[in-house]
Amino acid sequence: MIATLVAILLYLVLPERLLVAPRFVLPALEVLLLIPLIAVNPRRLTRQTHVSRVLSLTLVALIGASNLSALGLLIHALVSTGIKDGVPLLVAALQVWATDIIVFGLAFWELDRGGPVVRSQAPRAELPLADFRFPQDENDDAVEEVADGASRSSDWVPVLMDYLYVSVTNSTAFSPTDTMPLSTRAKVLMSVESIAALLTSLLVIARAVSVLH
Repeated sequence: MIATLVAILLYLVLPERLLVAPRFVLPALEVLLLIPLIAVNPRRLTRQTHVSRVLSLTLVALIGASNLSALGLLIHALVSTGIKDGVPLLVAALQVWATDIIVFGLAFWELDRGGPVVRSQAPRAELPLADFRFPQDENDDAVEEVADGASRSSDWVPVLMDYLYVSVTNSTAFSPTDTMPLSTRAKVLMSVESIAALLTSLLVIARAVSVLH
């Protein structure tokens, strides 16, 4: 919930030219999608229905689509109009990049091994195929103090912070680091995030800094 609200707030403070709809339309829709998800799991993620699963995936997709649209509008503004004040542009680029990290972290978290509810409630033997291979998934033959935290020995499963870390490293290194994508959809998502981050850092931020000078 906190990650989603941060992404919504970042969208709300974007410059007017980067909005794909009136400022409060998409955030209001995202909040409406979030409310029933909180109602199903008011404290901890322990319940999942078909409707809640669809709503959660729709919410992440909506935030992701609006942020990618904002990135497209930002690039268009750079190449089609003369920008004299680079400070708002630089701030907007950082907002888009931060939202990119959040939304792809949420997407990884929602999709991997059936989603957060399945990962926390189902026995390991019944989990769907993994979309990502974390270091903990292959540390069972390491030294004892490392192997004790491995997936097999400690029943470790990734949480949101693990997926946000994957998103941060993918958006800064433009490639996987310690966590490898296994499924096609994971590779597609990581590719889209890398390309978006690359455009933001190389084109948008570089252009904004050049305007400052």
